[in-house]
Amino acid sequence: MSVDEICALDVPSEDNAVLYLWATAPKLLEALQVMKSWGFTYKTQAVWDKEILGMGYWFRGRHEILLVGTRGKFSPPRPQLRVGSALRIGRSNHSKQPVEIRALIAKWYPEESKIELFARERADGWGAWGNEV
Repeated sequence: MSVDEICALDVPSEDNAVLYLWATAPKLLEALQVMKSWGFTYKTQAVWDKEILGMGYWFRGRHEILLVGTRGKFSPPRPQLRVGSALRIGRSNHSKQPVEIRALIAKWYPEESKIELFARERADGWGAWGNEV
């Protein structure tokens, strides 16, 4: 899908919601555009250190960025559950984000409904949206 097509998606979410959006370094501006077009306001980010060098033109990428945005009123995780912003988790299959992040989100927000867009697999307690599930 093009960025414009992704921006035009009618994303199912509550009026008060949080968005965790993966972005690669070369596509950071496009990811922020998507976040804004879906009605979320950028708050912060974390970095996933994949521990393995990948491809790249300026640098050989070893990380992905996890953007965080909110819509309406949505609180961050409770202070005692917060983790550092550099997440060192070894990479597995190509283009597969770590399941540990999904587990963190589920721990932070056990009562809220959750959906993974462009999901490659189904996860307990999560809705899934994508052509691979």
